[in-house]
Amino acid sequence: MLLSVATSVDGHVDDASDARLVLSNEADLDRVDEVRAGCDAILVGASTVRRDDPRLVVRAERLRADRVARGRPADPLKVTITTSGELDPAARFFRTGESGRLVYCADATAGALGSRLGGLADVVAGGPGAVDLPWLLADLHGRGVRKLLVEGGPAVAGAFLAAGLVDELHLVIAPFFVGDPAAPRFTVPGSTPYGPARPMTLAEVRRLDGVVLLRYVFGG
Repeated sequence: MLLSVATSVDGHVDDASDARLVLSNEADLDRVDEVRAGCDAILVGASTVRRDDPRLVVRAERLRADRVARGRPADPLKVTITTSGELDPAARFFRTGESGRLVYCADATAGALGSRLGGLADVVAGGPGAVDLPWLLADLHGRGVRKLLVEGGPAVAGAFLAAGLVDELHLVIAPFFVGDPAAPRFTVPGSTPYGPARPMTLAEVRRLDGVVLLRYVFGG
C-alpha cells in the first residue's frame, strides 16, 4: 500500500481559502502518473472528491497503452470512502476514466447512496459504523487489487498511518510556508506505530524542479 502526500514546508496540505492550494508541479505530476500506472487501484476520501473533484486517471497515452497491452484497464480502479454518503453523481470521479468505481460506506447509507449513483459505481456496505480499513483492504484484495495507491485527503492518510497499514510513503514538499494555523495539516490521529521506536527508512530523495520527493518504506 502506497501513500502519496504533498505538503508545504510547514506541513500543511492546503490553505484555509476556498481555492485549492497547488503543492505539486508538472514534474511531480508526471511522477505520480507513473506510480498510478503501476497500481491496481487509487483511493481518496469523499472530502477530496467533493473539494478537489479529481479525475484519478492515468494521463500519459504511452502509460495507458502499456496497461492495455498487459491486459489491464487503461486506468486503475477508483475507490472512495464516505461517512455521510454526500457524493455528487456529476463529480469527475464518476464521469471520467476507463475503470470501475467502488464507494465504501456504512450499512445505513448504502441503499440511498446506491440509488443516487445508479450504475456509476458499486456501493459496498462496510459495516454499521465507520468503514474498517483492514476489512476494506481485504475486500479490495478479494477483488484482485494487489497494489493500492492512497492519494488523500489528510484524514484518510492519517487513518491508514494510525492503523499501521502503509508499506511506503511518498512525501512531496513544496518550497513555501502556509503559515495559517486554521489550514489543514498532515497529521496522524492518536498514536501511530511509526514513532521514534519504529522509524521509517528513507529509500529515496529526488528533486523534481521546485519540489522534493522523500520516499520512505516501512519495516516489519
